[in-house]
Amino acid sequence: MGKRLPMQSEKTIVDHITVGLGKIATALRSQAWEGGTARKLTPTQGQILALLADRATKAVRLNDVAGELCLTAATVSDAVTTLVEKKLVKKERSAEDRRALLLTLTAAGLLEAKQTTGWTEVVQAGVKSLTPDEQAVFLRGLTKVMHSLQEQGVVSVTRMCAGCTYFQPYVHADAVRPHHCGFVNKPLGEGQLRLDCPDYIPGGEADQARRWQEFVGGWEGR
Repeated sequence: MGKRLPMQSEKTIVDHITVGLGKIATALRSQAWEGGTARKLTPTQGQILALLADRATKAVRLNDVAGELCLTAATVSDAVTTLVEKKLVKKERSAEDRRALLLTLTAAGLLEAKQTTGWTEVVQAGVKSLTPDEQAVFLRGLTKVMHSLQEQGVVSVTRMCAGCTYFQPYVHADAVRPHHCGFVNKPLGEGQLRLDCPDYIPGGEADQARRWQEFVGGWEGR
């Protein structure tokens, strides 16, 4: 038998996962465009509505929206202007800092946000095809990927459990719920970890680094 030749462009598992994530991102973008076209909204406008809906308890600064979505202030400003014209978003100056613009959803905007985010159901169906254990592992993997992207400065600070001052990793003997959330004072399981929590409060830099190492090391040492 002849010598086996290597496959052309043979890839590592890291390459395959990266390609998969890219395809998921493409699917999300495509669904966002389809849903947005039907509702006469761009994906960026839809993202802004969804973000403001998540922060519905208080007004959000325009610059904070730009940071959360990794967009320029100019891009967000243009999208917000359209949303204001559509009477979906209300824009006003901050009483504390007149230079800052605060954004809130109108009643129509909140309704639109709920309908706009319906396009994520396609990906949700895919995630639901995983077993509960697979979902928990997938969530942990996403947490680590997002932490890396955050460290590289690719994404803004994400409000994940692993970086929150309330989060205590592996303090419970229960293997199903080994972590603890000080905010709700309850144990947490792997599948309950959040990637965007409204109650997130960052700790000090050293404290965050220690907590992250305990979180990662605890898992690998189990």
